[in-house]
Amino acid sequence: MIKTSVVVKTEEGLDGTPIALLVQKASQYASKVYIQTGGKKINAKSIMGMMSLSLAGGEQITVVTDGEDEKKAAEDIRSFFAAAK
Repeated sequence: MIKTSVVVKTEEGLDGTPIALLVQKASQYASKVYIQTGGKKINAKSIMGMMSLSLAGGEQITVVTDGEDEKKAAEDIRSFFAAAK
């Protein structure tokens, strides 16, 4: 299991399109991918779960990956948040 702290870079936070892209990216991996914030742990492969988070710009979250390709999944999800504008 890998836990990576990430800051949401977008000023407006994440809404529909960026969340859909994040879910697509997370779904590419066999590993389980979760986003943790404020006591919630949401499956990053679930569009409805991710929409329920209402991630705000500047918010610190934790990306949790667990499985056979967890390292690559963690790197790609971290890169996704780093590149989001």
